[in-house]
Amino acid sequence: MPPIRALHPPHAAVMLPCLAAALALGSGLSRPSAAAEALYELETSCSLAGADPVACTVLASDDGDSTRYEHRLGNGTSVLTLRISEDPVVRMERLDASGDNWSALSNAAARFSTNTVCFEGREVCVVNANYLNSIKEERGAALDGRDLVMVRFGADGRVNASCYDEGCEALTR
Repeated sequence: MPPIRALHPPHAAVMLPCLAAALALGSGLSRPSAAAEALYELETSCSLAGADPVACTVLASDDGDSTRYEHRLGNGTSVLTLRISEDPVVRMERLDASGDNWSALSNAAARFSTNTVCFEGREVCVVNANYLNSIKEERGAALDGRDLVMVRFGADGRVNASCYDEGCEALTR
């Protein structure tokens, strides 16, 4: 398992909100706001556009009303930033290349057999066994025997469809 350096114990907002209903990522150079509280740092591997995985570091921070995930690939350059907010509803967004605007994700998926969470199809995939194992433990029987969980988001970033395993074929058409 990849090492995690926990700076503070994760809370519910850190968990890619509830694979039981939902799953987020993006691109752009950014820095968390000065008020952001570091939650953890994960050394793992990531892949872009289906390419071979490369070493990456995921930095999670609590920005008050959302959790921000900054992904630094290869040489440490921050190239991917996403945020997840839960209030008033779950929203998953990515930061644009200018670092000024957030836009809603269109989809996210988790595959337990490979310990990967992917966003926007296979545009970005992150290996995160610790997170997925915690989801399986938390959700118990709801995920027994499940391998794939996928979520589609509307233009406003809210979850508008979710599926499991073979049921996801309808969402990918």
